[in-house]
Amino acid sequence: MNQDFILTEVILSHNHQSLGKLKLDWNPKKGTYLELEGETYSILEYHHHYQYKVGGYQLTKTSLYVQKILDIQEKSLVNGRWILGDINCRFNANSEIVTCAVNPQGYCKNCQFFEPKEDTSVHT
Repeated sequence: MNQDFILTEVILSHNHQSLGKLKLDWNPKKGTYLELEGETYSILEYHHHYQYKVGGYQLTKTSLYVQKILDIQEKSLVNGRWILGDINCRFNANSEIVTCAVNPQGYCKNCQFFEPKEDTSVHT
């Protein structure tokens, strides 16, 4: 196995369906995005698999548990984190994984549950 690439299995988190195996030349982290066959996925968790060989353990593969991102365009950078959905909505989950509490997998554009955030600043 080429040491520059990590054999990686991509698995849908909600039903444990394997989306396939690929070789990555980068170290995946939680909250980052992965494009696979034209779809974008958010990495929820990852597992490293090691095998003992003479001289110690060696990384043999990585499993990525992912969730499909519906609309990668609906995101905002807030305090160094990518937040999904419309950050001006009261129901926004302030999350890299879920758009909102009311419609967690849906689009924010034209959402029937949209409510603007209330101004929480104190007036004196």
